[in-house]
Amino acid sequence: METLGYYNGRIGELAEMTVPMTDRACYFGDGVYDATYARNHRIYCLDEHVERFYNSAGLVRIEIPYTKDQLKALLQELVEKVDDGEQFVYWQITRGAATREHAFPRVPASLWVMLRPAKVQDTYQRLKLLSLEDTRFLHCNIKTLNLLPNVLAAQQVAEAGCDEAVFHRGEMVTECAHSNVHILKGGILKTHPTDHLILPGIARGNLIRVCKQRNVPVDETPFTMQELLDADEVIVSSSGSFCMGVDTVDGRPVGGRAPELLKQLQDDLMADYLTRTSV
Repeated sequence: METLGYYNGRIGELAEMTVPMTDRACYFGDGVYDATYARNHRIYCLDEHVERFYNSAGLVRIEIPYTKDQLKALLQELVEKVDDGEQFVYWQITRGAATREHAFPRVPASLWVMLRPAKVQDTYQRLKLLSLEDTRFLHCNIKTLNLLPNVLAAQQVAEAGCDEAVFHRGEMVTECAHSNVHILKGGILKTHPTDHLILPGIARGNLIRVCKQRNVPVDETPFTMQELLDADEVIVSSSGSFCMGVDTVDGRPVGGRAPELLKQLQDDLMADYLTRTSV
């Protein structure tokens, strides 16, 4: 298959798949999701992504009708059905299909999976960021389907000729529209703590791990926009790009003062990806 869609046991090419209009994803965005990449038909960081998926579902009280091992086995089985070994692997669980009522219906949850050929981004590419006030809700730690604020931010980014938005609440930096953001200053990695204002990124965790392996101190405390602008390097991390440096924020040059350390971290993370997805 060139692409693959899965809905509660039905499988087909993505363009041919349909879902019920009564699925609560359609009118409430009532569900959670996770996503990663596959290489050589091996799913990268699957354990970590599934763990976060179950945590998100638990926080919104959706009961997943699979054990973690069953879900991992299903995802691996589906990935092997797609011809291309490099894929974007996306899955979501919704509260099910039922008549539109705000309160939880007593119906089984619905599992969706969408697979398409895709490669990870060039982690060595440098980015242009646009700063935006973070007006999203206070459950950013849940990987919910309600992404309209992120979509609106992404459109502003595109219209400004930038690559990603960096959100802030007042002067405090939180995260990006679909990434985590960090700074290097004086040989220390500083990153917002995993509270309710940011998503606990898998790539964020991998970055912290390789920093500790290299004896790079990690400071998980909030930092300000001014600290970001004054940083030796600004780093954006996500499951599809790992560890990307930043050139500008709102058109102002930033970073570029610790290129060797940044390159070491990028090399470590790329090596981890290649090793864990090798055949």
